[in-house]
Amino acid sequence: MTAWQHLVRDVPDFPKPGILFKDITPVLADPAAFVAAIAEMIEPWRDAGLDAVVGIESRGFILGAAMAQALGTGFVPVRKPGRLPARTLSQDYALEYGTNQLQIHADALPPGARALVVDDVLATGGTLEAALLLLRRQGAEVAGAAVLFEIRDLAGRERWSDPSPLLSAAAY
Repeated sequence: MTAWQHLVRDVPDFPKPGILFKDITPVLADPAAFVAAIAEMIEPWRDAGLDAVVGIESRGFILGAAMAQALGTGFVPVRKPGRLPARTLSQDYALEYGTNQLQIHADALPPGARALVVDDVLATGGTLEAALLLLRRQGAEVAGAAVLFEIRDLAGRERWSDPSPLLSAAAY
C-alpha cells in the first residue's frame, strides 16, 4: 500500500445508488500524502520529453496541474461541455453510471506535441478513452496516461487503445 492510499474514502451510493465512489479529497487535504501521490505519479514521466500534461475535469485538473508544474510542462484542461470559451473539439463517452462528453480547445496542442493524459481514477475507462481520441484528433503524440489509482474490477484498462503506457500509482 502507498503512503497515501489509506486516505482514499469510500462513499456508497454516490453519485447514484449502487455506485461506490472513491473520494480522493482526504489525500488532497493531507500535505504529505498529496506530495507523495504526485511524486509517485510523475516519477515514470520525468524523462519522457513531455510538452504538456492534459488533465481531465475535475480531479484530473488538480493532479495534472501539480504534475505539469513538477515536470516543467504546460497544462491543458479537458472539460465537460460548455466550459471552454474558444472553439472546441468534442468527444462523447460512456461511464459506469451514464454518458457524458469531453471537450478540448481546438488549438490547445500543436500537431506533434507530446502529451500525458492525467485523471484521478481509472474505472470503466470512458474518460481516458475520450481524452485519447481528442488528442489524436489534434494530432498530438500521446506519451501515455497516468491515474492516481484504478479500480481493477471495472476493467477500464481494456479500453486504453493506445500502445503508450497507462500507469496507475495504486489499485483497488
